[in-house]
Amino acid sequence: MSVLDTAASPAAPDHLLDVNDLVVHFPAGRQGPFGKTSFVHAVDGVSFRVRRGTTFGIVGESGSGKSTTALAVLRLAPITSGQVVFAGRDIADLSGSPLREMRKHLQIVFQDPFSALNPRRRAGDQIREPLDLLGIGSGSERDDRVRKLLAEVGLPPQAADLFPHQFSGGQRQRLCIARALAPEPDLIVCDEAVSALDVAIQAQILNLLKRLQRERRLTYMFISHDLGVVQQFCDEVAVMYLGKIVEQGSAAKLFTAPCHPYTWSLIAAAAPPGPVRDALKQRHLVKGDPPSPVDPPPGCRFVQRCPAAVDRCRQQLPSLDAIDPSHYVACHRASDLAETFIQIRS
Repeated sequence: MSVLDTAASPAAPDHLLDVNDLVVHFPAGRQGPFGKTSFVHAVDGVSFRVRRGTTFGIVGESGSGKSTTALAVLRLAPITSGQVVFAGRDIADLSGSPLREMRKHLQIVFQDPFSALNPRRRAGDQIREPLDLLGIGSGSERDDRVRKLLAEVGLPPQAADLFPHQFSGGQRQRLCIARALAPEPDLIVCDEAVSALDVAIQAQILNLLKRLQRERRLTYMFISHDLGVVQQFCDEVAVMYLGKIVEQGSAAKLFTAPCHPYTWSLIAAAAPPGPVRDALKQRHLVKGDPPSPVDPPPGCRFVQRCPAAVDRCRQQLPSLDAIDPSHYVACHRASDLAETFIQIRS
């Protein structure tokens, strides 16, 4: 059961996480000795909600801001402005003891399980570490929890006495999952958590995460560039480009009726060979690299690479608007593109 009393209450709100206009800007130095400080617009006004017990996916190419968004939600990256409301409480400005207490409820599983583990410490000690740091339970209770967590992630009790190099990649990721589960969190961020594993091990880890979600009523933020995994694993998906969400909706809606040309390009790159892929690549395969996040272009962030751009796109930044109750798109030509995609798929 969750350590948050509100999570088990029938009167608790449906959304565990509510992010409002999140901005994360990093200083990038001065333009000359007397120039103004420039900033990297890593995350630039992102808003979304995550329902309890569901998996919210964020996709996009490298540099889109998806990992920075997740780290800001966890308070592991500095927040320039905006709100991060977790279980009804804005945690964006928390510090000291209140932030430390909130750490129990938010955990993360990183991409590389080997670098995420200390090679000089035994596995059991690393799983127990969050309990020691957060002061959870007595010494014997912590040891008992470590043994239970190892069993829960499919590892034998003797694994507690081994070092990380004595495990395979999939086993190391199981250790990282056990460590994230130790303080009994409500939200776990999976930051490319299966991308470093081969396909067979990926399936095992995803099945493990799904089982844990059912048994513990966990909520996930799932950061990935693998659209096939996201389509199967996530309930809702946000597509990020250059610090902004350009499309968001249920996984079923997003992959069957995408309305943003950047989403089209991601689906075209991941689609299996065939007429649909050929048609998508011919019409909407983007070329070139994203513009600099230090100096984003005026208008739509995607305009320089968009094959469907018109003059309005170069002048006016599109807002993220609802085209139906579960589908949001930031594109001036969203309705036209949705109809075209349906024609290609049919």
